[in-house]
Amino acid sequence: MSYENSARIINDDIFDLVNECFGQEKTSQNNESRLNFFDTYKNYFVLTDDGSYSINSKEINHKVETLHTSTGAISESFEKFIKPMKFDYTKDIAILDICAGLGYNSSAAIADFIKNSFDSNLKVDMVEISKATFACGLLVPSPIPEHDITKKAIEDELIRLDYATLSLEECEIPENIDINVFVEDARQTVQNLEDNTYDAIFLDPFSQNMTPELFSLEFFKEFKRIIKDNGIVATYTSSAPVRAAFIEAGFYIGLGPIFGRKQGGTLASPNPEMLDYSLPKNDEIRIALSDVGIPFRDPDLNKSSDFILSERSEERHNARHNTKISSAVKTPIFLGDAMENDEKLKRRVERNLIKMNIPSTTSPEAFYIIECEKKYSEKQDRENNSTARILDMKKRLEKVKDGDYTLT
Repeated sequence: MSYENSARIINDDIFDLVNECFGQEKTSQNNESRLNFFDTYKNYFVLTDDGSYSINSKEINHKVETLHTSTGAISESFEKFIKPMKFDYTKDIAILDICAGLGYNSSAAIADFIKNSFDSNLKVDMVEISKATFACGLLVPSPIPEHDITKKAIEDELIRLDYATLSLEECEIPENIDINVFVEDARQTVQNLEDNTYDAIFLDPFSQNMTPELFSLEFFKEFKRIIKDNGIVATYTSSAPVRAAFIEAGFYIGLGPIFGRKQGGTLASPNPEMLDYSLPKNDEIRIALSDVGIPFRDPDLNKSSDFILSERSEERHNARHNTKISSAVKTPIFLGDAMENDEKLKRRVERNLIKMNIPSTTSPEAFYIIECEKKYSEKQDRENNSTARILDMKKRLEKVKDGDYTLT
């Protein structure tokens, strides 16, 4: 199976139907298959609460989910990827949209640009591995007028690739908006991009467990190279290995918006002053101290998902009780807690801690490791932020494990 087919996420049925639709367009040279597609196969699309449509994923771990939150597909784009940005629309803006899918994130960016800019220019680079997924963006009703602009750019590229045949999108792309469409592995795309280019990177893969290669440390190092000093990376995930990878790649991290989920996403920037809110305290502690905070690794930017997941699993196993506290029962978050109401859980936690030279949850060693959390605040700044606290706790754990520390 090709990487394109293994990496694409849309449901198998819609994938086959879309390919058939554009195959018929090529064979018949008429527009009926495309124009009638949505009405014919509307049941394969998922109406979300704001009136925009999503699509079901293929089956993953015996579950099928929609590509977007049921709260609203296009609303999610604005809330998670546009609102956190701090664009200066008096200057030209460049955005990299990874896993562009139906084109909603790019469309939201275009809408915000048109609303706020005057004489500046917008560059949007859209990357998606699957032609059929991009084609779905042509088939769904546009949730906002600016989606028609995105559709035109997608259609032009699919025609160039000989996937689509007819030019049916009538919208003209404004002269001050430059949209580039890449239908390829994003890992290859980023390696060919210029340094210090982007004001924003939208990272929107469907699942870290399905595409860990798009959340790896090495991938984020490429982000660090191509993003501007005041740029922001936005992603929906609150995953510990993803956040740990951002830090190891040289980013500061902060809490992203909460929309359609119980937890906020993640924002990352080379400049801590671009990030307003700290991660939750327990998230900081687990990333810093637990084996759950070990990143995905893809050293040559070409490994398979299975390889990356397997290697991380082995690295976690080797780190547990050696360089990291066991993630079992979320052990690190109980440092400093007397745990008086659950003796059974306390015994499990302290068995894990003792293996790291931490005698108990309330030992001097425990308080030494998490001392920086006394300064925790939801609002973060250049000096007191999630990244600084995580790095401090990592160093302190290493000193406790090696017996190389002084208690105060």
